[in-house]
Amino acid sequence: MIHTTLAVPVLTVALALVLAATAGCVQQSPAAGPPGVSEVSQYGITWHFDRPVRAGRFITGDWWVIGPVTVTHTTPQAGPADAAEAAVDTGTNRWGDTSLRNDTRMRNGSMIVLTATQRQGYDSRSQTYDPKLSVTFPVTVEPSRSLVSTISAPPVRRNSLAHKIMWDEEKKGGTVLDAAAVLTVLAAEPPADAFRPCYAGTDKRIYRAQDLRWDLLQRLPAPAVDPKAYLPYYEIRLPDDWAEAERWFQRPWIDHMCNWMQQQLNPCQNSPAYGREHARLVSMASLLLHLDVPDDRKRPLLTGLVQYGIDTSGVAKVGGSWNWGGGHTSGRKWPMVFASLMLDDPALREVPDTCVFHEDAQTYYGTGWAGQTALYWMVQHHGQRDRYEEKSPEQWTRWDRSSESYRLCCNGRAWAGTALAARLCGAVAAWNHDAFFDYVDRTMAAEDAYAAHRGRHRRPDMEGGTFDPFVDAMWRAYREQAPAQSMAGNPRMFVWTGDNYAYTWVANPKPTDEQVAAHLAEVRAARDAAAGEARAEE
Repeated sequence: MIHTTLAVPVLTVALALVLAATAGCVQQSPAAGPPGVSEVSQYGITWHFDRPVRAGRFITGDWWVIGPVTVTHTTPQAGPADAAEAAVDTGTNRWGDTSLRNDTRMRNGSMIVLTATQRQGYDSRSQTYDPKLSVTFPVTVEPSRSLVSTISAPPVRRNSLAHKIMWDEEKKGGTVLDAAAVLTVLAAEPPADAFRPCYAGTDKRIYRAQDLRWDLLQRLPAPAVDPKAYLPYYEIRLPDDWAEAERWFQRPWIDHMCNWMQQQLNPCQNSPAYGREHARLVSMASLLLHLDVPDDRKRPLLTGLVQYGIDTSGVAKVGGSWNWGGGHTSGRKWPMVFASLMLDDPALREVPDTCVFHEDAQTYYGTGWAGQTALYWMVQHHGQRDRYEEKSPEQWTRWDRSSESYRLCCNGRAWAGTALAARLCGAVAAWNHDAFFDYVDRTMAAEDAYAAHRGRHRRPDMEGGTFDPFVDAMWRAYREQAPAQSMAGNPRMFVWTGDNYAYTWVANPKPTDEQVAAHLAEVRAARDAAAGEARAEE
């Protein structure tokens, strides 16, 4: 349900002083008239106004102000890099790619995000920088707009948001942004329990915490986790370290630059850099919310995850799409679906045809080489990629083997927690892509249902579990206990329609047993023929 009733008082002097002491610099103006503030701060960013404004906070802690308002400048100030700034490391990854450059034009930039594109105006060290998108101060911000402001990072590697669950070589990252915060400009004061509207676009509809569907959350005993499951690099223990999960979703995840280059741009104190970790953090947070703990313990984490879902929905509606190859764009769909369920508003999960989610594009029904029917493909990576799981591994090309590597390292192992959380919420049909759930069941199965048809190719060691011991324990304890529910029942498959990244969705029914058997026979015949040719050449 959507509410837009407006009935809370503006900040009083006393409240302003409390906020100044606890959450940043909030200065009460001495001017006559209604109480107002001349600046507000969050996460090290201060917005300075040309006159006192009415201001307050959403339940996330993010600021709203009544507009229009003129922001004279931010602190730290946006503009060119300091002359003494060291050069950024523009070294390439294993594919020979980098999204970084040494460019001094902009640091600590701000944007008013009206559409989601692959460009940004925050920091010119990223090749995604477009100076036309950088806000020039002073700027007057009208109601139904949001100002996203950032702090640029020094060119040194530092702990990522997810560093406590990362292997040693990936605990530190080198993203060019350190922090971001959102200032939302409204025409009237929101309710005291309002979520922040999405930072992108002009639809600033208000959702309220009073409407959360707490009844959709299970109350499950926390499963035991074998201490031996924690590898030496893994620094947290869930659910004991619950506050760590709260911190993951405390700040806005700024996610409107929809391409692979954002992994070297994302504010490292706000969100993870890589899609695999987006999905892992979402998985763990979602499953924590189904444990039997007091509501007060769940509330901050629930608030943060629902807020991320509201943001993802809003970005999708203004052009966002998360269909980049490898593992870059996982983890975006479930928060949006979850928010739509928790706020009882299906419109939150209704997105335009231009929006494609990573998990949906990469899973489909087909006849796999060992009898699998829920299959994976990488979709794109340095160009459009081909499907490969229908072919026996000895027929795979170099890019097929790369696709298999990404299947194991960066996707299914990160998706399991979201699939289970959706099942626990009764949300399989709401997700609306059945192959995703069947694929996760396939890759998480304890026993290998396809062993008889693998030939000399054994099941990959990375199947049957995830990176995260808490997720593994929850899966073993509750996958079979998840509520029985209908699938969406309209399977479809993402297909390329040309070599210019044009695509469409086509009907994709599950193969019949007869089709699976026929394909297995074809695979065996091809293997036998290849073996015969090899013997003949000896």
